[in-house]
Amino acid sequence: MSDSLPSVTTEREWAAFAAIDWADQKHFWRLVPADSQHAEQGELDNTPEAVEVWATALERRFGGRPIAVCLEQKRGALVYMLAKYAHLVLFPVHPTTAARYRETFCSSGAKSDPSDTASLLDLLLRHRERLSPLQPDTTETRLLQFLVERRREVVDEKTAQSNRLTDCLKLYFPQILRWFDDVAGPLVGALLERWPSLQDLRRDHPGTLSKFFHEQNCRGEERIHERIAAIYQAVPATQDEAVLEAGAITARGLVAVLATLRDNIAKLDERIAQLVACHPETPLFDSLPGAGKALVPRLIVAFGTRRERYDSAYQVQCYSGIAPVKVASGKTQTIRFRRACPKFLRQTFHEFALHSLKKSEWARAYYQLQRDRHKSHHAAVRALAYKWIRIIFRCWKDGKPYDEATYLQSQRRRSATLGATVASVTAAGWKKVAGFNKFSAIPS
Repeated sequence: MSDSLPSVTTEREWAAFAAIDWADQKHFWRLVPADSQHAEQGELDNTPEAVEVWATALERRFGGRPIAVCLEQKRGALVYMLAKYAHLVLFPVHPTTAARYRETFCSSGAKSDPSDTASLLDLLLRHRERLSPLQPDTTETRLLQFLVERRREVVDEKTAQSNRLTDCLKLYFPQILRWFDDVAGPLVGALLERWPSLQDLRRDHPGTLSKFFHEQNCRGEERIHERIAAIYQAVPATQDEAVLEAGAITARGLVAVLATLRDNIAKLDERIAQLVACHPETPLFDSLPGAGKALVPRLIVAFGTRRERYDSAYQVQCYSGIAPVKVASGKTQTIRFRRACPKFLRQTFHEFALHSLKKSEWARAYYQLQRDRHKSHHAAVRALAYKWIRIIFRCWKDGKPYDEATYLQSQRRRSATLGATVASVTAAGWKKVAGFNKFSAIPS
């Protein structure tokens, strides 16, 4: 990357332009005043104190006027350190975008912190109109976003630890997997903590086992008797003391980890429920069919409260990864799955569309239509999510909760007005069933 700077048109709203290449220990920064062609550069320790000195010095130097700052982070320690300064306007750039821009002028692949910072500054100066400044949502919405994302991570970790416990039990105590449905639940955890192996379990009196199950809120007497009978009829999978001791220690350790994860999930659920109960967007997203207590908060943070964030539903569809990518070259044209997107956001819309099948008649009809067109299950769900985003976007923009009856009535009016045109495009319509109008994937 050349050190020569492009011609900068002085803009009254910007006092200077800066770029920061962040790192774990030190950040390398580069800055050029709006009325100058001379670039300044330096290093910045990754500490709140060093960032405070740097930001305060810029505020004094430029009289508090806004400074555009480009960096390869949208969320992270450096962003949170800089976001509290009103005179710094952050322009986050995706790392892939920054890397591709750098490779455009440095095809050899050579890179260093100073050259990366120069590339970021060049991107800010030349293509600022294509970058979006960081505009955080409300504190409540951002907190909700952190919590729902963290909850998903903990749930995934719980699943991973549950799979490890299952593998461990298969070695020395496989009967547990047949006797209980949820190996990661508190019942199995309490049993393994007290009796880590089948041999330990069979040494106790049946009355002790019955009392244990009652203490664990197992109320089905027939089920309890079946389990106790199975315990005394079971044959140990192995008599190898090495396997038994190692398995028991491993199982108890995994049980303790699962108990901690369950407790963490419960606390996250409690706080999320508190935030959702008082969030202004809750009535809108709570009206969506299939959006329960787990998906309502995720849909809230998917759209947020800033209505100016998106101009069209298509922007949401593309950003979330629900919209496919069209690749055309010459006479060749293909439609591909969009991989560059926030995975958690795409997962949110995908899971909501899947859950809506149980609650929405038209959603079931539309999904079945996609399946009849020989689309896979996940492709059909994505197609439904694509349609749902358009509907939710309109409700979100208008600030009105979703109403299934109103939507179906609207679809019926459109079908009556446009006739065969709509039916041929959607392949869905109304038909008479037992004297009633019913929405169907096959038009009447």
